[in-house]
Amino acid sequence: MDNKSKKRSHTKSDSPSEGAGSGASANTVQSTQPKGQQVDQKADRTREIVDKYGSDKTALIQILLEIQRENHWLPRDALQYVSEKLNVPLSQVYRIATFYTAFSLIPQGRHHVCVCMGTACHVRGSPRLLDVVKDNLKINPGETSPDNKFTLTTVNCLGCCALGPVLQVDNDYHGGPSTEDVKKIVAGCE
Repeated sequence: MDNKSKKRSHTKSDSPSEGAGSGASANTVQSTQPKGQQVDQKADRTREIVDKYGSDKTALIQILLEIQRENHWLPRDALQYVSEKLNVPLSQVYRIATFYTAFSLIPQGRHHVCVCMGTACHVRGSPRLLDVVKDNLKINPGETSPDNKFTLTTVNCLGCCALGPVLQVDNDYHGGPSTEDVKKIVAGCE
Protein backbone atom coordinates (compact mmCIF):
# COMPACT_ATOMS: atom_id res chain seq x y z
CA MET A 1 0.00 0.00 0.00
CA ASP A 2 2.86 2.39 0.73
CA ASN A 3 4.27 1.88 -2.76
CA LYS A 4 0.89 2.59 -4.34
CA SER A 5 0.45 5.72 -2.23
CA LYS A 6 3.89 6.94 -3.22
CA LYS A 7 3.19 6.12 -6.85
CA ARG A 8 -0.11 7.99 -6.85
CA SER A 9 1.30 11.11 -5.24
CA HIS A 10 4.34 10.99 -7.55
CA THR A 11 2.10 10.76 -10.61
CA LYS A 12 -0.23 13.53 -9.53
CA SER A 13 2.49 15.96 -8.48
CA ASP A 14 4.63 15.46 -11.58
CA SER A 15 1.95 15.38 -14.26
CA PRO A 16 0.92 19.05 -14.26
CA SER A 17 4.51 20.23 -14.44
CA GLU A 18 5.27 17.88 -17.30
CA GLY A 19 2.36 19.19 -19.37
CA ALA A 20 2.97 22.81 -18.51
CA GLY A 21 6.37 23.34 -20.05
CA SER A 22 7.07 20.36 -22.25
CA GLY A 23 4.43 20.98 -24.91
CA ALA A 24 3.11 17.48 -24.26
CA SER A 25 -0.43 18.65 -24.88
CA ALA A 26 0.28 20.50 -28.12
CA ASN A 27 -2.59 18.65 -29.82
CA THR A 28 -5.21 20.10 -27.49
CA VAL A 29 -7.17 23.28 -27.98
CA GLN A 30 -5.87 24.44 -24.61
CA SER A 31 -2.27 24.67 -25.73
CA THR A 32 -3.00 26.47 -28.98
CA GLN A 33 -5.50 29.14 -27.97
CA PRO A 34 -5.89 31.62 -25.14
CA LYS A 35 -8.35 30.49 -22.47
CA GLY A 36 -10.91 33.19 -23.37
CA GLN A 37 -11.13 31.92 -26.94
CA GLN A 38 -11.64 28.36 -25.70
CA VAL A 39 -14.57 29.44 -23.53
CA ASP A 40 -16.05 31.43 -26.42
CA GLN A 41 -15.72 28.45 -28.78
CA LYS A 42 -17.35 26.11 -26.27
CA ALA A 43 -20.18 28.60 -25.69
CA ASP A 44 -20.63 29.07 -29.44
CA ARG A 45 -20.78 25.31 -29.96
CA THR A 46 -23.31 24.95 -27.13
CA ARG A 47 -25.47 27.67 -28.72
CA GLU A 48 -25.30 25.89 -32.09
CA ILE A 49 -26.43 22.63 -30.51
CA VAL A 50 -29.33 24.21 -28.64
CA ASP A 51 -30.38 26.40 -31.59
CA LYS A 52 -30.56 23.33 -33.81
CA TYR A 53 -33.50 22.12 -31.69
CA GLY A 54 -35.15 25.50 -31.20
CA SER A 55 -37.09 25.66 -27.96
CA ASP A 56 -38.31 22.05 -28.13
CA LYS A 57 -38.42 20.89 -24.51
CA THR A 58 -38.77 17.27 -25.63
CA ALA A 59 -35.25 17.45 -27.08
CA LEU A 60 -33.63 18.08 -23.67
CA ILE A 61 -31.94 14.69 -23.43
CA GLN A 62 -30.70 14.83 -27.02
CA ILE A 63 -29.32 18.33 -26.47
CA LEU A 64 -27.51 17.20 -23.32
CA LEU A 65 -26.12 14.16 -25.14
CA GLU A 66 -24.69 16.38 -27.88
CA ILE A 67 -23.18 18.82 -25.38
CA GLN A 68 -21.71 15.85 -23.47
CA ARG A 69 -20.27 14.44 -26.71
CA GLU A 70 -18.73 17.82 -27.57
CA ASN A 71 -17.25 18.64 -24.15
CA HIS A 72 -16.90 15.19 -22.57
CA TRP A 73 -18.97 16.57 -19.68
CA LEU A 74 -21.81 19.00 -18.96
CA PRO A 75 -20.45 22.38 -17.81
CA ARG A 76 -22.68 24.43 -15.51
CA ASP A 77 -22.85 27.38 -17.92
CA ALA A 78 -24.06 25.05 -20.68
CA LEU A 79 -26.79 23.67 -18.42
CA GLN A 80 -27.87 27.20 -17.51
CA TYR A 81 -28.02 28.16 -21.18
CA VAL A 82 -30.11 25.08 -22.01
CA SER A 83 -32.44 25.89 -19.11
CA GLU A 84 -32.95 29.45 -20.33
CA LYS A 85 -33.39 28.59 -24.02
CA LEU A 86 -35.85 25.75 -23.40
CA ASN A 87 -37.61 27.61 -20.58
CA VAL A 88 -37.10 24.60 -18.32
CA PRO A 89 -36.17 25.03 -14.64
CA LEU A 90 -32.46 24.49 -14.01
CA SER A 91 -33.40 21.95 -11.34
CA GLN A 92 -35.15 19.84 -13.99
CA VAL A 93 -32.09 20.01 -16.28
CA TYR A 94 -29.92 18.86 -13.35
CA ARG A 95 -32.41 16.11 -12.51
CA ILE A 96 -31.94 14.69 -16.03
CA ALA A 97 -28.18 15.26 -16.01
CA THR A 98 -27.73 13.41 -12.73
CA PHE A 99 -30.20 10.59 -13.40
CA TYR A 100 -28.57 9.14 -16.53
CA THR A 101 -25.10 7.65 -16.23
CA ALA A 102 -24.31 8.78 -19.79
CA PHE A 103 -23.93 12.30 -18.38
CA SER A 104 -21.14 13.68 -16.24
CA LEU A 105 -20.98 16.93 -14.31
CA ILE A 106 -17.20 16.66 -13.98
CA PRO A 107 -14.69 16.76 -16.86
CA GLN A 108 -14.04 13.39 -18.49
CA GLY A 109 -11.14 12.25 -20.64
CA ARG A 110 -11.31 12.20 -24.42
CA HIS A 111 -11.11 8.40 -24.20
CA HIS A 112 -13.30 6.35 -21.88
CA VAL A 113 -11.55 3.19 -20.68
CA CYS A 114 -13.69 0.66 -18.87
CA VAL A 115 -12.79 -2.69 -17.33
CA CYS A 116 -15.57 -5.20 -16.75
CA MET A 117 -15.54 -6.57 -13.20
CA GLY A 118 -18.58 -8.85 -13.56
CA THR A 119 -18.48 -12.42 -12.29
CA ALA A 120 -17.48 -14.05 -15.60
CA CYS A 121 -14.72 -11.50 -16.21
CA HIS A 122 -13.63 -11.60 -12.57
CA VAL A 123 -12.99 -15.36 -12.60
CA ARG A 124 -11.11 -14.94 -15.89
CA GLY A 125 -8.73 -12.32 -14.50
CA SER A 126 -10.30 -8.87 -14.61
CA PRO A 127 -8.59 -7.78 -11.35
CA ARG A 128 -5.19 -8.42 -13.03
CA LEU A 129 -6.38 -6.68 -16.19
CA LEU A 130 -7.46 -3.67 -14.13
CA ASP A 131 -4.01 -3.53 -12.50
CA VAL A 132 -2.37 -3.54 -15.95
CA VAL A 133 -4.67 -0.77 -17.18
CA LYS A 134 -4.07 1.31 -14.03
CA ASP A 135 -0.31 0.91 -14.47
CA ASN A 136 -0.51 2.01 -18.11
CA LEU A 137 -2.81 4.98 -17.56
CA LYS A 138 -1.35 6.00 -14.17
CA ILE A 139 -4.86 6.58 -12.79
CA ASN A 140 -7.36 4.64 -10.71
CA PRO A 141 -11.01 3.87 -11.48
CA GLY A 142 -13.12 6.99 -11.24
CA GLU A 143 -10.20 9.26 -12.15
CA THR A 144 -9.29 11.26 -15.23
CA SER A 145 -5.70 11.69 -16.33
CA PRO A 146 -4.21 15.17 -15.74
CA ASP A 147 -4.04 15.76 -19.52
CA ASN A 148 -7.76 14.85 -19.85
CA LYS A 149 -6.87 12.10 -22.30
CA PHE A 150 -8.31 9.13 -20.34
CA THR A 151 -11.03 8.43 -17.81
CA LEU A 152 -10.95 4.99 -16.21
CA THR A 153 -14.05 3.28 -14.87
CA THR A 154 -15.18 -0.21 -13.95
CA VAL A 155 -18.56 -1.73 -14.62
CA ASN A 156 -20.41 -4.78 -13.28
CA CYS A 157 -21.07 -6.21 -16.74
CA LEU A 158 -20.49 -5.17 -20.34
CA GLY A 159 -22.70 -7.98 -21.66
CA CYS A 160 -20.00 -9.88 -23.56
CA CYS A 161 -19.10 -12.44 -20.91
CA ALA A 162 -17.71 -15.04 -23.33
CA LEU A 163 -14.87 -12.62 -24.21
CA GLY A 164 -13.83 -12.02 -20.58
CA PRO A 165 -11.99 -10.36 -19.15
CA VAL A 166 -13.12 -7.42 -21.26
CA LEU A 167 -11.57 -4.00 -21.75
CA GLN A 168 -13.68 -1.34 -23.45
CA VAL A 169 -11.98 1.72 -24.92
CA ASP A 170 -14.52 4.16 -26.27
CA ASN A 171 -16.72 1.94 -28.49
CA ASP A 172 -14.18 -0.86 -29.01
CA TYR A 173 -14.25 -4.07 -26.97
CA HIS A 174 -11.10 -6.11 -26.35
CA GLY A 175 -11.45 -9.63 -25.00
CA GLY A 176 -8.67 -11.04 -22.83
CA PRO A 177 -5.99 -8.50 -23.77
CA SER A 178 -2.43 -9.25 -22.70
CA THR A 179 -0.19 -6.67 -21.04
CA GLU A 180 1.33 -5.94 -24.46
CA ASP A 181 -2.12 -5.62 -26.03
CA VAL A 182 -3.12 -3.07 -23.37
CA LYS A 183 0.04 -1.04 -24.09
CA LYS A 184 -0.74 -1.03 -27.81
CA ILE A 185 -4.40 -0.15 -27.25
CA VAL A 186 -3.47 2.77 -24.98
CA ALA A 187 -0.73 3.95 -27.36
CA GLY A 188 -3.22 3.84 -30.24
CA CYS A 189 -5.46 6.43 -28.62
CA GLU A 190 -4.85 9.88 -30.12
